[in-house]
Amino acid sequence: MDRSLIERYERGAGEPARYIAGLTREQLDAFPVPGTWSIRQIVVHVLDSDLIATHRMRRIVAEDRPLLIGYDETLFAQRMGYAREDLGVVCRLFALNREWTSSLLRRLPDADFARVGVHNQRGLLSLGEMVRLYVDHLTHHERFVREKRALLGAPL
Repeated sequence: MDRSLIERYERGAGEPARYIAGLTREQLDAFPVPGTWSIRQIVVHVLDSDLIATHRMRRIVAEDRPLLIGYDETLFAQRMGYAREDLGVVCRLFALNREWTSSLLRRLPDADFARVGVHNQRGLLSLGEMVRLYVDHLTHHERFVREKRALLGAPL
């Protein structure tokens, strides 16, 4: 695995805070694209997803071929009260989790990035693939945040 991916993963630590910078509560909770999540919901989703990914990564390192269970992100957004989350806490936790996980990743030998878990929907996933997925996950959601902010008159 290209170890510069770890640096890219860690650099993402401040992205959710950047997504919400300068927005009002009304903008954070608006639905400028009907039928999609608000910016607040996206930011909380990014944290939830990262916490799940961190757990999976740690299991891949510690266990032999652990079973990794998928989850329904839509149900998480509906049932976990994303609309009521304190985004200051969410952004701090996201940043701390990225820093903590990056520290682990930097300490690992290269061979550990080939270790795999067995995802119940995706099949085999290596640790290296997991890191790449979560670097890309932020890029994926940044596109949606950019679109929503532009529609709200507050470009990113």
